[in-house]
Amino acid sequence: MGGTRQSTEGAPAPARLPGARASLHPGAWWLWALALGTAATRTTNPLLLALLIAASAYVVATRRPHTPWSRSYSAFLKLAAAVIVIRLAFAVVLGSPIPGTHTVLTLPEVPLPDWAQGIRLGGRVTAEALTFALYDALRLATLLICVGAANALANPSRLLKSLPGALYEMGVAVVVALTFAPNLIADVQRLRAARRLRGRPDKGVRGLLHVGLPVLEGALERSVALAAAMDARGYGRTADVPPAVRRTTAALTLGGLLGVCAGTYGLLTAEGGTYGVPVLLAGLAAALAGLWLGGRRTLRTRYRPDAWDARAWLVTASGVAVAALLTLAASGDPAALNPGVVPLVAPTLPLWPAAAVLIGLLPAFITPAPEAATDTRKEPTT
Repeated sequence: MGGTRQSTEGAPAPARLPGARASLHPGAWWLWALALGTAATRTTNPLLLALLIAASAYVVATRRPHTPWSRSYSAFLKLAAAVIVIRLAFAVVLGSPIPGTHTVLTLPEVPLPDWAQGIRLGGRVTAEALTFALYDALRLATLLICVGAANALANPSRLLKSLPGALYEMGVAVVVALTFAPNLIADVQRLRAARRLRGRPDKGVRGLLHVGLPVLEGALERSVALAAAMDARGYGRTADVPPAVRRTTAALTLGGLLGVCAGTYGLLTAEGGTYGVPVLLAGLAAALAGLWLGGRRTLRTRYRPDAWDARAWLVTASGVAVAALLTLAASGDPAALNPGVVPLVAPTLPLWPAAAVLIGLLPAFITPAPEAATDTRKEPTT
């Protein structure tokens, strides 16, 4: 009041969050990864599955940010390898219904009672049975690796911010669950490095006991801090909504989910080809309307919401294109995408499905590169 107007020329620009507008929408990364996982379920060809793994791994290697939660990709790789080993072990110990003539080894067979018909322990292990188990396990491993790529690329907190209001509470629980494993892995690596610097053992049972207690203590402290932060931000508090709106929301959501289930069943069966698509679309519309009405119960705002730009559409479209083209190839040439094991032949790489998988590499070239890692231990100076 009555003061002189000060010029803003030469004043420093307001601070801007690094990468706030340059980074990709996290939902696009999840849609891209889930589409690649869907493509993996359409084939058992190990060459195509290896190509899917290589495409997702290249995108992760070039676009993974330097954050603790992005380090969980290696854990998913180890989990995928464990799935393959366990599946092969089951095929060796419990046998397989796949007939075969190429005997690899013969184990002592344990006799079972009559009520356990169809199950055997030990016996003859054939190369056909092992190959079938390897193909089946590699498909599941590829799906896990694609999910791991989404975990490594998408920021979970930004993904939570993009959820509709009706799914916010459930989204918080999912985000907390997704970030638990990466934070745990980061704590274990940090504590093991600290013990090595002090000349103390970090391997074996002794090292595990000395590392496990600080990790558990850190997890409990993080849980208490998270609970206090959620309570301070009003988590779980809802607005007053008329009973008619609540009943309409429940009816639309439940009816929409039933419609989606019925439409999906119709698409998977030959008899439901006429009503599958209309019922599925009606169910999706009803479920979206229920989510929109349910969002009125949640009082929340978004600070700097992430925009769904052209790059997000291109990333999503690349994954959807891979899934659609492999689905088309599976229906047109099932022998190429699902090679047989009886008789045992070497799988071949179909050319145009392989070229379709390479479309999944598009995010590595159109998305911004991750920012260089900075030393977060230094406090900013004023």
